[in-house]
Amino acid sequence: MPEVTHMLWLFAAALGASALGGMLGMAGGIFIVPILTIFGHINIHQAIGASLVSVIACSCGSAAPFLKGRLTNVRLAIVLETCTTLGALTGVFLSGLLPTPFLFFIFAVVLLISAQQMLARRKEPEAVATAHASHQWARRLDASYPDPAQGRDIPYQVQHLPLGLTLMYGAGLLSALLGIGSGVLKIPAMDTALRLPIKVSSATSNFMIGVTATASAGAYFVRGDIVGPIAGPVALGSVVGAILGARILMAISNEKVRWLFVAVLVILAVQMLLSAFGVQLMPGG
Repeated sequence: MPEVTHMLWLFAAALGASALGGMLGMAGGIFIVPILTIFGHINIHQAIGASLVSVIACSCGSAAPFLKGRLTNVRLAIVLETCTTLGALTGVFLSGLLPTPFLFFIFAVVLLISAQQMLARRKEPEAVATAHASHQWARRLDASYPDPAQGRDIPYQVQHLPLGLTLMYGAGLLSALLGIGSGVLKIPAMDTALRLPIKVSSATSNFMIGVTATASAGAYFVRGDIVGPIAGPVALGSVVGAILGARILMAISNEKVRWLFVAVLVILAVQMLLSAFGVQLMPGG
């Protein structure tokens, strides 16, 4: 019975994390790793392995609704994913060389940067699509997305693609290193460098994160860091949560969700930063 209760807890935690992360195109990995390590007392490398499986499941679960709603820019996703996958493979080789306290510290920094980026994005307009692309060949990636509020398709243009490709490499690197959905860095990059609308960034990121996680999940599996009794319930909860999060994103704005998201990021970042220096607020953590 304790094992069943533990699996149900893992399922519920993954469902909530993926629903919240899916609304912002970040999957649930950014929440699942600190939840499993802080509250589940699970080794961080096993938590990262379960998180990578969660990211793959979350991407599969939320991809269909976004594709059906024509929010995902598939051509752009394929171009960006090339650099992201290279970064993920680099992160796999580096992950075994870094000590656990350093991973905690890096994770805390990423969480704080994410919180700052989400607050900065709150001040951005909902659609930015009037400037010319930096390179003529990048204009082939331009597209449009339906806006139910205006009852028409809104065109947008892809800008600063070389800078975006560089940032995607860094996102893939951190994704593999920390076991987070690389959307935590992909979405700020798409908003600030590529100048994509927020919903397009979220949908395209959801489409990409599964490929990035797959590139590194195999290595974690070979090393024995993906444990079935942990990764299984997490994956199932992530699928359900991702579908729920995608439907919520299609129906409401990101304003209220963004405030909650920032609050959770800051709380988790503080705990992970304390863990990096050996300070535990949770008993037995």
